[in-house]
Amino acid sequence: MSRQNYIFTSESVSEGHPDKVCDRISDAVLDAFLAEEPEARVACETFATTDRVVIGGEVGLSDQSKLAEYMGKVDEITRACIKDIGYEQDKFHHETVEITNLLHEQSAHIAQGVDASADKDEGAGDQGIMFGYATNETDALMPAPILYAHAILRRLAEARKSGEEPTLRPDAKSQLSVRYENGKPVGITSIVLSTQHADEDQTSAHIREIVEPYIFEVVPEGWITPDTQWWVNPTGKFVIGGPDGDAGLTGRKIIVDTYGGAAPHGGGAFSGKDPTKVDRSAAYAARYLAKNVVAAGLAERCTIQLSYAIGVSHPLSIYADTHGTGAVDPAAIEAAIPRLMDLTPRGIRSHLGLNRPIYSRTAAYGHFGRAPEADGGFSWERTDLAEAIKALV
Repeated sequence: MSRQNYIFTSESVSEGHPDKVCDRISDAVLDAFLAEEPEARVACETFATTDRVVIGGEVGLSDQSKLAEYMGKVDEITRACIKDIGYEQDKFHHETVEITNLLHEQSAHIAQGVDASADKDEGAGDQGIMFGYATNETDALMPAPILYAHAILRRLAEARKSGEEPTLRPDAKSQLSVRYENGKPVGITSIVLSTQHADEDQTSAHIREIVEPYIFEVVPEGWITPDTQWWVNPTGKFVIGGPDGDAGLTGRKIIVDTYGGAAPHGGGAFSGKDPTKVDRSAAYAARYLAKNVVAAGLAERCTIQLSYAIGVSHPLSIYADTHGTGAVDPAAIEAAIPRLMDLTPRGIRSHLGLNRPIYSRTAAYGHFGRAPEADGGFSWERTDLAEAIKALV
């Protein structure tokens, strides 16, 4: 039996964190190509440091002669991302940052494995294992520590961008330690919040006074008690932030992007990758399936693993684990999954509507636990398979 009484900690980082700046740029480039051509192939990586952004990777289009035309938009896209995040620092400013664009044509050897042909379906863009997870401990069917760590930073970003809190700056991190009793979250034992700020004279006490009301606003009532430990800007000043304070790179916050360490991660990052890359699309599909299992009442917790080989369309294996909380045999869930959803790369893209410019919004505050949107964003958060899966198991 799994432990029922414990403390679990997860962290989040804001959209202004150096790595998240890079995720945002990579996903904005992806969105731009998908807006022009829904079947575009994109693998975009971004590196950011003081006064500099470098973008590299590969792009595949149905007409590669158009690549130069599309590439000409990357500079504008990058500056728009940095501006929207809010960077206007002396050494990292959306108007003056130097941008180097090293994107190039997709490798023909990769394309031949992925592309459909007369004798084969479209294959996976790489080998790998992908995990999805869901738990009924929150309404979003997400682990509480990561859900509320995200919520804190998202609310502070809203306050900063609205002008409500003009001294806050884009770079920030949060960390919550949540106490569980009988397997359910009941309170917060410690809060760590570090946020960049404008005024050299602002102390940790000043920053706590600013952020504390927003934290109380987004976490469940009663979870913060007199015994909760607070660590707000524990090192003191945090004026120099973002890529000027620390270099950033696409794909370095994969635990922040998923379940905060409460579930396995396959290892592949998401941002900058088009949905033929199963690192992204199959991880979304696995979350979708796990969430529907829990939404159907078949388990309190569910992990789904999918595995793929490059150039091969169907998953090599499907694994389900209900962590001892299931109302049915996990093997029955495994048997039902292929009848519920086509898990080839094309099948996933079609079922979840992934060939759309919906990815920039995923770059911060988590890819999971978000509400499905009218234009198809976060489609993998739907629970429209719950009744079908109940009927099959």
